[in-house]
Amino acid sequence: MTRARATLTGLTAIAMWSSLSLLTLLSSPVPPFLLNTLCFGVGGAIGLIWVLAGPGWRVLRAVPVGVYVFGTAGLFGYHALYFSALRLAPLAETGLIAYLWPLFIVLLSGALPGERLRALHIVGAGLAFAGAALILLDDRGSVTAQALPGLGLAFLCAMTWAAYSVASRRLGSVPTEAVTVYCLATAALSLILHLLVEEPSLPLGAVGWLSVLALGIGPVGLAFFTWDIGMKRGDIQLLGVASYAAPLLSTLALVVAGLAQATPTLILSAGLVTGGAALAARASLRATPARGAKSLP
Repeated sequence: MTRARATLTGLTAIAMWSSLSLLTLLSSPVPPFLLNTLCFGVGGAIGLIWVLAGPGWRVLRAVPVGVYVFGTAGLFGYHALYFSALRLAPLAETGLIAYLWPLFIVLLSGALPGERLRALHIVGAGLAFAGAALILLDDRGSVTAQALPGLGLAFLCAMTWAAYSVASRRLGSVPTEAVTVYCLATAALSLILHLLVEEPSLPLGAVGWLSVLALGIGPVGLAFFTWDIGMKRGDIQLLGVASYAAPLLSTLALVVAGLAQATPTLILSAGLVTGGAALAARASLRATPARGAKSLP
């Protein structure tokens, strides 16, 4: 696969992730851990078909157990937090907080060997957090107490995905097929927790079931495979910058579907979050020359 094709493949993950909020809403009232089980089960099944049609089981047996534990912790932790947050807080605001992960990836990368946090990183972080603060405030200028638990979970899920992404950059030799095991293990863990702590509630009607299927095929399935390909073989800097479009795409999807309003505050906060992340990305592009698979956006 050429570098350009791998980059395009990685970009499809960003497009798929922009539909996560909308599809999660349409899958209601499925509880978070059951939703994880269903979606990652679909994604893992797709991965199994790919593995069996390609290199076969031997490629999975060659991956160290520790890598599987790491990948499962990242996928399971992020999505358990994300789905829970969407059940407890307003959709658009939750999505924007969760999509602070591109900025956190840039900031965390500054702590790695050979990386340095620059002034634009700090300015970008300030702008992004200003946008986050705006969406924590209601029309009267005070924090909405009812939304705080959900927004807190959204913040934690952003940190979880950023930590997973930065750490995974050191696993460039791990085959993308390993994501299949991440998905299946996440589905299994989610099923156990669902049986322990949740009351079962299935999707409502055809729209609900199709939304779950779409989640498993796209943002909670193929997206992880295509992102892995793009990060390991494509233009890492370009993919890092492009990921900052996710908050606006996610919010736009909710507004177009009539499930969120394009209020001035929401538009301003989206611009601040995205603009701050873009400044941080620009600083990283200036500071980090292309170094192959180990470079960071």
